[in-house]
Amino acid sequence: MDEAWTGGSGGGPFGRWERAGGGRGLPWRSTVLIAVLVMAGSGFAARNQAGREELDAWGRVLLLLAAAPLVLRHRRPVPVVFAVAAVTLGYLAAGYPYGPVFVLIAVACFAAVVQGHRTAAWWALGLLWAGHLLLAHWLYSRLPPPGDGPAPWGQELPAAAFAVAVLAASELVRVRRQQWAQHRADRAAAERRRADQERLRIARELHDVLAHSISVINVQAGVGLALLDSDPEQARTALTTIKAASKEALGEVRQVLDTLRAPGEAPRTPAPGLGRLPELVDQAAAAGLTVAVTRSGPRTDLPPGADLAAFRIVQEALTNVVRHSGSRTARVEIAHGPGRLDLRVDDDGPATGTEAGGSGNGLAGMRERAAALGGTIEAGVRPDGGFRVHAVLPLPPEETS
Repeated sequence: MDEAWTGGSGGGPFGRWERAGGGRGLPWRSTVLIAVLVMAGSGFAARNQAGREELDAWGRVLLLLAAAPLVLRHRRPVPVVFAVAAVTLGYLAAGYPYGPVFVLIAVACFAAVVQGHRTAAWWALGLLWAGHLLLAHWLYSRLPPPGDGPAPWGQELPAAAFAVAVLAASELVRVRRQQWAQHRADRAAAERRRADQERLRIARELHDVLAHSISVINVQAGVGLALLDSDPEQARTALTTIKAASKEALGEVRQVLDTLRAPGEAPRTPAPGLGRLPELVDQAAAAGLTVAVTRSGPRTDLPPGADLAAFRIVQEALTNVVRHSGSRTARVEIAHGPGRLDLRVDDDGPATGTEAGGSGNGLAGMRERAAALGGTIEAGVRPDGGFRVHAVLPLPPEETS
């Protein structure tokens, strides 16, 4: 086993769990404490049980022999519980006083049940009780003390109640430990899910920022190289566009990294939203794409999450047009409706390179953003050969009233 229940505070009546490492992992202190208490209590009980044998040296040896296996009760609970039951039965057969000796079997049963060996604990406790019945009601005349008579049957009811109480308490602790373990596992799983969601969020943000900006930079770099000798002024314009796009990309990447370094702090700059759509149109124009934007429905302030998702969906859709479409025009339609926001981005195609179906990371990221808000994304080739991205994002009623 990797852990052991050892003496100390904070672990219930018998100590706390700690890692086993050599001798330090064994519950020496709690075992010695139990043995001392049982010795002292048995000595006191002997003075109040005149009909039993005096607790002599041999009786104390039997008590020590019954307590000693408890050191291994968390590593070998089954042999320990049967060994303690057997020595306890020998102690009772020798006529020594009742009382604290039963604490030893209670501790052994508790350790066995808590570690999942309930059947062994029940058998050990049942055999001890059956042996006691045999000694107290049939074999008493052949065993010390001399002249002893049969024990009253009425005392068996408290003995049975004690056994049931020990098993019930052990089962309760076992169930509580399982609940705690399940709670820890659920909490760890929730932490992993939150970490995965945060990782995916950051990956989506970086993808959206870099894919769009690098697409613009790539187009303008090609223009600059083509016109470097023939039209230096136009090449200069392309380089200026590259500088502006790279500066904006660096700023947004820095914002994402700042939230990663200090997740509890508020971002230094507001997250982008549809209010920055004109900037997006200008960047697309710098890449040679003419974008027409139409809006319908009552303008309302969008929730931050929906505003960011809408901006990123439009951004990714325009990036795909720049990278994968032969069309140099695109149409963005934004419709504000009751409880929803409709986004539609169309181009007239045709596709020029990498297929723009639903298998790319960009489209997968758009679907994840929409799904996180309870929305949907439809993306595919239109019958006339163009490509359409249609997103529906639900909005809270108070945001659309």
